[in-house]
Amino acid sequence: MAKGYWVSVYPAISDPERLTSYNKLAGPAVRAAGGRVLSRGGRVVAHEAGITQRVVLIEFDSCEQAVAAYESEAYQKALAALPDGFERDFRIIEGID
Repeated sequence: MAKGYWVSVYPAISDPERLTSYNKLAGPAVRAAGGRVLSRGGRVVAHEAGITQRVVLIEFDSCEQAVAAYESEAYQKALAALPDGFERDFRIIEGID
């Protein structure tokens, strides 16, 4: 079965400290749903579009599990805590078997 991944790119973060409420809820929600954080805000070497802002990569055992995690009540509460003023490109993608 192909793994599933959450890929989040934050092209604009005006105040990273305001992510605290979201992070306190999102981390436990992701772990409870079986997600494993592979990368979070580390070094980015950008090409083409040149976007070097925060990138988060989370792995799940399947794409279905990744979708269910996003749709879970716990993660929806975390999303509600995501402050205004943040631009985020979020995708759920299926890996290759």
